Amino acid sequence: MTVVQFAQFSSLVQPTFWHELSRVKLDVLRLSDDSVPLTATYSTGRTIKDRNTGQDVPLGCNISVGGESFSEDYSPPPNSITARGVLKNYNTIEEFKNADKRALFNKLSDEIWDSIIQNHDVAALTRFLLITFADLKKYKFYYWFAFPAFAAQPLWEIDDDWTTPEAHLSQDQLTSLAEQLSPTPPPFFLVRPAQDNTVETAPVNEFSTFFADVPQQSQTIGFLDPSAQASAPGWPLRNLLAYLRAVHPEATQTVRVLCWRGDAASSRIGVLRGGPVDADKPSAVGWEKNVQGKLGARVADLAPMMDPKRLADQAVDLNLKLMRWRILPSLDLDKIAQTRCLLLGAGTLGMLRCANAHGTLFLLTLGDQGWGIRKITLVDSGRVSFSNPVRQPLFEFDDCIDGGKPKAEAAAARLRKIFPGVDAEGVTLSIPMPGHPIPPGSEEQTKRSVKVLEDLFDAHDAVFLLMDSRESRWLPTVLGAAKGKIVLNAALGFDSYLVMRHGARENPADGTRRLGCYYCNDIVAPADSITDRTLDQMCTATAVELLVSLIQHPSGVQAPAPPPGQDPQQLQEVDQGGSVLGLVPHQLRGFLAQFRSMAIVGAAYDRCTGCSETVLKAYETQGFAMMLRAFNETGFLEALTGLDKLYAEGEQALEAVDWEEGADEDF
Repeated sequence: MTVVQFAQFSSLVQPTFWHELSRVKLDVLRLSDDSVPLTATYSTGRTIKDRNTGQDVPLGCNISVGGESFSEDYSPPPNSITARGVLKNYNTIEEFKNADKRALFNKLSDEIWDSIIQNHDVAALTRFLLITFADLKKYKFYYWFAFPAFAAQPLWEIDDDWTTPEAHLSQDQLTSLAEQLSPTPPPFFLVRPAQDNTVETAPVNEFSTFFADVPQQSQTIGFLDPSAQASAPGWPLRNLLAYLRAVHPEATQTVRVLCWRGDAASSRIGVLRGGPVDADKPSAVGWEKNVQGKLGARVADLAPMMDPKRLADQAVDLNLKLMRWRILPSLDLDKIAQTRCLLLGAGTLGMLRCANAHGTLFLLTLGDQGWGIRKITLVDSGRVSFSNPVRQPLFEFDDCIDGGKPKAEAAAARLRKIFPGVDAEGVTLSIPMPGHPIPPGSEEQTKRSVKVLEDLFDAHDAVFLLMDSRESRWLPTVLGAAKGKIVLNAALGFDSYLVMRHGARENPADGTRRLGCYYCNDIVAPADSITDRTLDQMCTATAVELLVSLIQHPSGVQAPAPPPGQDPQQLQEVDQGGSVLGLVPHQLRGFLAQFRSMAIVGAAYDRCTGCSETVLKAYETQGFAMMLRAFNETGFLEALTGLDKLYAEGEQALEAVDWEEGADEDF
């Protein structure tokens, strides 16, 4: 007699499985290593014909997983069987390598055995285990399958050899059997002859009643065989035989087994003999061998098959999701990524933070804490000069040659080169400013520039004012307030800096005062501050973190500012419904000489030249005509807002004071 050889399962992993595992890791598991249910499928064994010899070559005893394997409601295709398993994904390659694989395997095999003994559960016979580590930055996956199967002692033997079913069943019986097993065959089944020269089938758990009056030589145990080898049935037969010997020991010392492979010509039948039954659980085997034929993990490297741009895009997202998993589980990354940012100014402000090399562009998209924002538009009127590359990292020496490339376009092109996943656009545009009169011949061009800027505001959600003069921020301030946009303002002096958000036009929160804008603290209208300015006064800073915190606040642009002078910890406890990133200050003023920062709240000023209702309504009703007067006419904004009356009242008050000559001689 010949010892029965079994064809072990060989895993067949579809590329869609790795893509779905990536999604499950990022969106479901995160840092958890909990087991995840998994569904695999296998079908009848198949062969291919060798072109040279004309011989049929059996394919492997394959069991397949794909993207649909994570769905517990997955229905297999016709003539296929589902196998239930578990996936355990590890967070690091070290955890994957050092995992107690023996304990995991023994746990699953114990569960299968308990299902056999206690519940007579046939569905548990094809359970499997998959352990993985997903290196999502490199899109490389380490994995190892285990298909626990019980080893009989002594081994099963076969009388003579495997034969085709015609040796045991008539043609009518085979036809009847094929009809009953198509198109959804059960994984395991019983067969007995019927009186009309056909056959009847039944589930394996009906063994005692179905074979009650059937002679043993007429009893057939069948299973859908994933093997195509002539003398080696597939792996599921091992656990089926273990089940029969454990549940029906007296009736299964000798069994006739049908390896059903879709049709009679491909199928095999053999009479097997087993040894005495051991009351203890038999040992189990089943770890899959790697491509070298050794017990060990396999590696699937999908990076060469993927678009490098997609790999970069996923790597950026992964960094953010790692931060969210460990620190801020409630952080809404999608809301951040979908925020469309308009950067007015592509100089030092747009690229460098005042004390280090993290820039607005880098913080929005790249950098150690890049926020993954995908849509960025840069606006600047200048060209790259020889002083720029050493201070502004998106420029290099070649950008300065032949008069210099346009700053905004050069910065956007370099950003796309660094991170292809960003939708970066550069717009060369000069922003009209109060105090800088428009010549009559340039009015139409200025009108077109204003229209371009208005359209840009409409197309974006957040605007950074990153220019290097006070008056250049006036028009964007008016547009931002009128259109209800998030406006972030940043400015840097020689030894101090300011980062602030402009208050919304209306605040529906009861009892909350409207926050001011960049101009609300001034009683001087913006005018020409560039002509006589020295080089040390032309520098700026960034406000990215303030934007992200504001985006995460449920009130968005209407978010209230924390009152100044209170303990930040107490404020955070009070504002439980606020931003998950903490407080959302109105202004941050820093003093570099003192290494000190202060959170300040400034109320809106009803005579503000930038955001007051008087200015906004004048813009909404008069449009460009109102702007042109602000650009050309000295004192127009003061007269419009009433600042001129304030000046007059101040002068009158000073004149009314009775100054005594020599009053300070005693000091």
